[in-house]
Amino acid sequence: MLKQLAELHKICFPDKPWSADEFAGLQKSGAEIIASENGFIVWRAAADEVEIITIGVAPAARNQGIAGTMLLLMEKEIRNQKSEIRNIFLEVAADNAAARALYARHGYKQIGVRPKYYDGVDAVVMEKQVIGIR
Repeated sequence: MLKQLAELHKICFPDKPWSADEFAGLQKSGAEIIASENGFIVWRAAADEVEIITIGVAPAARNQGIAGTMLLLMEKEIRNQKSEIRNIFLEVAADNAAARALYARHGYKQIGVRPKYYDGVDAVVMEKQVIGIR
C-alpha cells in the first residue's frame, strides 16, 4: 500500500514527492492514513490536537469531492477513536485558493500565517474546532 501511496503522492506533488519509506516513517511516528485510488489524507494526533500532514487528489480526479470525502472520513475516525481531540490544524499555501476554499467549506478558519513556509510562499494556518461534534 505504501508504494502505491508514494506513487500517488508523486502524481499529486511532482516537485516534492515522498517515498514509501517516508510514509512508513510517518506511520511509525503515529500518523494515520486514509487512501483510495485517487486520493489520500495523512494526519497525526498529539494530546488533544490533530495535525493534517498532507492531503492530495490525483489531478485527473480533482473537483469530484474526493478531498472533502477524505476530510470527512478523517473527522469520523477522530470522533470514533479519539474523543479527547478538540482541534484540527493544517497549513496550506497562501496561493492555493482551491484548497483554502475546500477547508473553509468544511469549517476550517484561518488563525495565522507562517511567512515563506513553502519555498518562499506563505502558509496559512487553519483550525477547526471539533469539541462536541459527533
